[in-house]
Amino acid sequence: MSEELGLFDTDAPATGHDRGSDGGGGEKPPEIVYGSAEEFLHEQLLPTYVRDVDGRSAKWCTEWYFHPEAVSRVAALWRAWEHLRLDPATGMSVWWRDHADHHMRVLLDPHGPFYKCDMQKHRDPEHLEPKKAPAAWFPDVRTQRP
Repeated sequence: MSEELGLFDTDAPATGHDRGSDGGGGEKPPEIVYGSAEEFLHEQLLPTYVRDVDGRSAKWCTEWYFHPEAVSRVAALWRAWEHLRLDPATGMSVWWRDHADHHMRVLLDPHGPFYKCDMQKHRDPEHLEPKKAPAAWFPDVRTQRP
């Protein structure tokens, strides 16, 4: 895939052309509906997932794309939606229950990724700054031979 992906969206849904052989049945695999996580957010997710974002019980940042966790979660929602929409029986129910409700609850939580922001102003979050463990506590398994 040649299109640019967002900074924290490292995997996009496969398009019909990327999914490989159709098994010889002659049917073309379905195309994705949305071209990006941002398009999905604006065209599908936020118009259907309507909540009162009052800053107390729910928070959102209008510049959500500056929050790595939010970008990753919205991208995950988009990929899951593109996949599960193809299941005509329970796909959307599974998407709502296992994906949308879970991730949106985390995103909108007052202590979630937008905890310092409000609907008028983005404020950069404070990142955790862990210390490095002593040498050899976590050996690089890529350098160990079987």
